[in-house]
Amino acid sequence: MSAQEAPAATVKLDDEKIHWDLSKSMSYGEYLDLPKLLSCQHVRSDTHNEMLFIIIHQASELWMKLSLHELTSALAHIRKDDVSPAFKMLSRMSRIQTQLIQSWDVLSTLTPAEYVQFRDALGTGSGFQSHQYRMLEFSLGNKNAAMIEVHKHDAAIYELLQKTLAAPSLYDESLRLLFRHGFAIPDEYVERDWSQPYVPSQQVEDQWYKVYSNTDKYWELYYLAEKLIDVEDMFQQWRFRHMKTVERVIGFKQGTGGTSGAPYLKKALDLRFFPELWTVRTRI
Repeated sequence: MSAQEAPAATVKLDDEKIHWDLSKSMSYGEYLDLPKLLSCQHVRSDTHNEMLFIIIHQASELWMKLSLHELTSALAHIRKDDVSPAFKMLSRMSRIQTQLIQSWDVLSTLTPAEYVQFRDALGTGSGFQSHQYRMLEFSLGNKNAAMIEVHKHDAAIYELLQKTLAAPSLYDESLRLLFRHGFAIPDEYVERDWSQPYVPSQQVEDQWYKVYSNTDKYWELYYLAEKLIDVEDMFQQWRFRHMKTVERVIGFKQGTGGTSGAPYLKKALDLRFFPELWTVRTRI
């Protein structure tokens, strides 16, 4: 028998104790609620490529849900001065960001000619309207109250965003942690209207400089600072890949949600969540 005629190799299952009958136990699909999950992809055109667009964005929303899960727990630990568990959660956030960044690589296989075939099916739908993305930005420190107005039609989400806007961000809680550890954080950075945008402070930078100047003494705070930098670094790379993918697929057309598209996304690259952690690096 020639190699071409030989039967394909198969994995022998005789010695495996596989549960073949799942009629009375939980299956993989039931645990993950896969019938519901896999029935959420509703294309609104007769084009092949719309499925790609839908799944990429749905998967991104799931990753953002996990990011918010990790971030919420990290914030709770920092508030309790129990910082060590937050390190793992923030590290996981950074790894999640790599998945989100790679998703743009997949979406960038969509050409302008392919996208224009189903773009009208989006109507005014846009990633700008992602409430989870807005919650992430608010929770990390980019507070802009005007951004929640697009969600006014959904009372539950609007209220959730209002609460997130009015709560201390990850950076706010980190500065309060420094204050509790005896660092001279100005009073107006310990208690303030958390819905207002953060204003960088030279005095805050001075306190981070003390941390970086004596890492052995302040190891936990130093390690927290570097975890924050990791999160922002990856978040910025995500923003950058988003902007470049938009440029690649629609050029400089207006976004479906009404923004200027790529030029609007470029503006976001100038935003900082943890400004003094970046400026202090010049002094070290």
